[in-house]
Amino acid sequence: MLIWVNGEMSPAAEATVSVLDHGLTVGDGVFETTKVVNGVPFAMERHIARLARSAAGLGLPAPDGTLLRKAIAEVLDALGSPPLARMRITYTGGVSPLGSARGDSSPTLVVACVPVEPYPATTAIATVPWRRNERGATAGLKSTSYAENVIALERAHSLGASEAIVADTQDRLCEGTGSNIFVVVDGKLLTPSLATGCLAGVTRALVLEWTEAEEAELDFDVLQRAEEIFLTSSVRDVQAVDAVIHDGERRELDAPGPVTRRVSEEFARRSAETTEP
Repeated sequence: MLIWVNGEMSPAAEATVSVLDHGLTVGDGVFETTKVVNGVPFAMERHIARLARSAAGLGLPAPDGTLLRKAIAEVLDALGSPPLARMRITYTGGVSPLGSARGDSSPTLVVACVPVEPYPATTAIATVPWRRNERGATAGLKSTSYAENVIALERAHSLGASEAIVADTQDRLCEGTGSNIFVVVDGKLLTPSLATGCLAGVTRALVLEWTEAEEAELDFDVLQRAEEIFLTSSVRDVQAVDAVIHDGERRELDAPGPVTRRVSEEFARRSAETTEP
């Protein structure tokens, strides 16, 4: 695998950034993860736009769009055309003094892409006790400060689930560590509003545009009564949830249910029509 770092393509073992990079020392950075199918990225312009919004939210200068697209093209050329791959774009505050204050160096830009296997059709989720702060400075930003997600995901794995689901400080359903969540309640397809601090996921947005799904304020306990649940993210697309683990109890779901199956089929149909929806 070749990785593009600040204008240079290098083998993964040789690709480096400074140990004083603010993305490393304090997590001062943003990132995007995109799906690449047969060498062609999906919804890349949406991801580039969100990267810029996240950077602005952290007070970082806007990424150079021309340079970024050049880096993406070079990485894709080196990748070839595997059936499915994950591209990661990372943009940080660059070399800075030790501490929270930024230095005066240019930001660091890294683009990497690696072949991956498709997600399983269904998965189990687990609730965790930690809360997403919807009023925090980084709420809704795709920041590299992911330590909370690492801890939550480890807890989910220990419980036999592949994803952890968190609430916000008002005990409203929020999101997963790397996914958005949708529920079917009384036949209605709903997803938490952005007011909870959840990420404005690209796949989430497309499901809202392409289906009857609606945003809503949902209490965390909705997971115990939802008829269907599914996750969305840029590489998994639409993934049905077959079990919810909460307070030591496991609730099984018949998955994928009819709504989830219909949404999944519609997403696959629409995304096959264009790579830049």
